[in-house]
Amino acid sequence: MISVEQALNTILSHIKQLGTERVDILGGLGRVLAEDIYAPFNVPRFDNSAMDGYAVKFTDLKGASADSPVRLRVTGDLPAGHSISQSLKSGEAVRIMTGAPIPEGADTVIMQEDTRADGDMVAIFNPGFSGSHIRRAGEDIKKADRLFQTGTKLRPAQTGILASVKRAFITVYQRPRVAIVSTGDELVDIDEDITEGKIVSSNSYSLSALVTESGGIPLTLGIARDTKEALRDKILQGLHADIILSSGGVSVGDYDFVKDVLADLGIDMKFWKVSMRPGKPLAFGTIGGKPTFGLPGNPVSAMISFEQFVRPAIRKMSGHRNLFRTIVSAVCEEKTTTRKGKKYFIRCSIKCKNDGCHVSTTGNQGSGILMSMAEANGLMIVPEDQETVNAGDTVKVQILDDEFGFTDQPKY
Repeated sequence: MISVEQALNTILSHIKQLGTERVDILGGLGRVLAEDIYAPFNVPRFDNSAMDGYAVKFTDLKGASADSPVRLRVTGDLPAGHSISQSLKSGEAVRIMTGAPIPEGADTVIMQEDTRADGDMVAIFNPGFSGSHIRRAGEDIKKADRLFQTGTKLRPAQTGILASVKRAFITVYQRPRVAIVSTGDELVDIDEDITEGKIVSSNSYSLSALVTESGGIPLTLGIARDTKEALRDKILQGLHADIILSSGGVSVGDYDFVKDVLADLGIDMKFWKVSMRPGKPLAFGTIGGKPTFGLPGNPVSAMISFEQFVRPAIRKMSGHRNLFRTIVSAVCEEKTTTRKGKKYFIRCSIKCKNDGCHVSTTGNQGSGILMSMAEANGLMIVPEDQETVNAGDTVKVQILDDEFGFTDQPKY
């Protein structure tokens, strides 16, 4: 039996980035760039107005005030998307809209609120400063700038920048295809009748959801019954995927055949027990170079094992540089007892208050109690050499939920 850290290091040492593919920029959202992106031109491409108002020569505005406005002749009207060929002369102004190019000869824009139109004249009350309200060419992006480097995760802002430099298609790392097999005679699928002694195969769905959330593509192969032949058939079907993921059948029961079947298929087994709770029975190896995980069958154990080992593997394959969930410190609000010798991952709710982050458990920690996982937004980590966490102790918490970053009230 090996430690969580040893297991994780072993797994990641056998994970390689996948190849690349071309996608459109909307299809790249959440994906990882596999190329450097450079700017082919300035953004903005030309000096343009940041306000609705008047383009003027600043030297014409000397002494302008509310009591003594400067009057200029309006020689044109310039909406966004259009241009004016004539050069602005002293004593003239051009009515200009936001985004319109600055006319030749103008060096300042006076916003509309500081003016009053009067026929073909405009009165200016506030001169501002030279160059005011002009967005300069290249102010956002300069030609030949490296905008993003390989390994960048694409968010909506990056998508907008790609569009602004006319990059309709980009090269990203492929998403891993993850074959998912649930094992057990007791399992039925979601659309089947539940007869005596049967349970719904929730793992098929929770693991598929976790794979999708991690950036992978789940390939659900259904339920393998408790025979070596049935399990072998399902795993063989999974060999076309990038990762093989089974749940159940990795313990020491009479019908726990996963380890034996994997051995028959020639797996290079790296380990099959990890010093953690929940999640001790966990197998990992490679079949034909494909990472293969045998997760526990209990729903919570399967999910927590996925979080510690499979999610980082999927992220590494997908080209991510940051592979791991964030871990923060928090004050425990209740006493919790564990046993020495295993690293515990305790389902918990973490909340941040004015005096820092506080954490409490979400109830029954049995490995089959999925509701306590649904109510958790974190996992409190208790190290192997610790038996008791007392109320008031500072603990480490692995954050599971993006909602942790949101609040119910604006705090400007």
